[in-house]
Amino acid sequence: MSLGFSSTLQLCSFRPRIHNHAKAPSFLNSHNLNSMNSGFCNTTSKCLCFNLLRIASLDGNKIPGKVKSTSRKVNKGFLLRSKSVLSVDKEVAVEGNGGLSRESSNFDAIVIGSGIGGLVAATQLAVKGARVLVLEKYVIPGGSSGYYQRDGYTFDVGSSVMFGFSDKGNLNLITQALAAVGCKMEVIPDPTTVHFHLPNNLSVRIYREYNDFISELTSKFPHEKEGILKFYGECWKIFNALNSLELKSLEEPLYLFGQFFQKPLECLTLAYYLPQNAGDIARKYIKDPELLSFIDAECFIVSTVNALQTPMINASMVLCDRHFGGINYPVGGVGGIAKSLANGLLDQGSEILYRANVTNIILENGKAVGVRLSDGRKLFAKTVISNATRWDTFGKLLKGEKLPDEEENFQKVYVKAPSFLSIHMGVKAEVLPLDTDCHHFVLEDDWARLEEPYGSIFLSIPTILDSSLAPIGRHILHIFTTSSIEDWEGLSPKDYEAKKAMLADEIISRLEKKLFPGLRSSITFMEVGSPKTHRRYLARDKGTYGPMPRSTPKGLLGMPFNTTAIDGLYCVGDSCFPGQGVIAVAFSGVMCAHRVAADIGSSL
Repeated sequence: MSLGFSSTLQLCSFRPRIHNHAKAPSFLNSHNLNSMNSGFCNTTSKCLCFNLLRIASLDGNKIPGKVKSTSRKVNKGFLLRSKSVLSVDKEVAVEGNGGLSRESSNFDAIVIGSGIGGLVAATQLAVKGARVLVLEKYVIPGGSSGYYQRDGYTFDVGSSVMFGFSDKGNLNLITQALAAVGCKMEVIPDPTTVHFHLPNNLSVRIYREYNDFISELTSKFPHEKEGILKFYGECWKIFNALNSLELKSLEEPLYLFGQFFQKPLECLTLAYYLPQNAGDIARKYIKDPELLSFIDAECFIVSTVNALQTPMINASMVLCDRHFGGINYPVGGVGGIAKSLANGLLDQGSEILYRANVTNIILENGKAVGVRLSDGRKLFAKTVISNATRWDTFGKLLKGEKLPDEEENFQKVYVKAPSFLSIHMGVKAEVLPLDTDCHHFVLEDDWARLEEPYGSIFLSIPTILDSSLAPIGRHILHIFTTSSIEDWEGLSPKDYEAKKAMLADEIISRLEKKLFPGLRSSITFMEVGSPKTHRRYLARDKGTYGPMPRSTPKGLLGMPFNTTAIDGLYCVGDSCFPGQGVIAVAFSGVMCAHRVAADIGSSL
């Protein structure tokens, strides 16, 4: 079923702002659009509240890059593009994309990368009066939350499951980030977060309405009704505590003490669950192994690991927010979020520079003072914020520098999660039944394959919600499954292309058998991307989509802060607390902006 919504993006209603850089703004004043931060306890002197409030949120999977390619005819009757040449129909027009001098030093902050985390950090600083420069290697903003257009289709680079886009509560971070720069986007409610297709023909829909979801799940497991209500009831207890707090950086002690004294019960609730994982709590109430496996799958699409490795606070955030604020898709595609934030940044008097490949972070006397671009330019600022992964930040942009102890500790606890094989398709609309849901998770035969490469399949069909993304009579299928870059190393160009075509063919066969008979013959357009594609276009080490724990973590203890051991250098994005996903990196961006603001406010 394709809904005929308008394709017009309700982008920024710009409100020009006059800046007076001669007068220092008060960065310690309260701001309505705040978020939370967490990370390593670097010293035993961290205040009690700092630990009490380590709370997190992860939305569904975050999937890197898309591919463009030379086209070739294959015997399946559709156009296959498989050589990785990502591009867009046209570059985003940005007034701030030129005019920088060979060496410039009048910025308060330089942000490396224009992913959602970097853009949120940049815009939050800009609305406080800071002058910010965002440097983006590609020709459009967004990173893993970007877009590309081909043959009349608008494809999301990453997942189209959008958390944080509601109009209520304290956790609608995307809505708040856009509002901060005078932007509002039209959204389309998704009635079903995801439709699970699982072993033993288990089918579960996650309905927007909580009571409908509980009715669905208890109808499948009537003997576990009490356990289901108790487990998800604990999730709501955590979510309500989190949603009641004013969200700011957890690295600001005054804020932490204030929150504890204002909301002691909520803070203590979060402190209690801080070191606990969802799988352990589920096992307190539930015994059925298949139901526990379902909860593993629920957590896998949140955190890319099973429930025993997923912090309970992370799981609760997503498992409840999908019913509280709901999943809402932006009209015109996910890429509109990044475009809106980038335009809002310019409206605030800051700048964004595209085709700007940062090769080094410049240190002076151990302090980050600027960056060097691949064309030789040096740009300077009071602070540097890296939206690259921590592995790229400390392994490439600071190559040759001794790895700080905090980063060594992080890498002992977390490893790079694998990347993805991504397939973007255009198909004839009639191949999809009229009651088809927007998002699907497929694990056909064996629960043990949940976390294996190519074991499970996530499928987004955003044209179910917004038909304007595809030509009339067509749908978009965005398919992704986990894949490690090691599986793609050492292949000749011919073997590399053959491997992509073979795996795509296998996945199409699986989807044909499970969901859409006749899918292969309905395909009119297809592009395939491997982990190498994601590494190339998103500049992510091994194409990773973020960190995952080496072993069973102690809840949220372990994710690093926005601050780093290097003075003046901050990190933002999915390898900072709270991790992967659009809403999670938005958390990270707001947290980072508050921390930077507190550090440099008096010197602006």
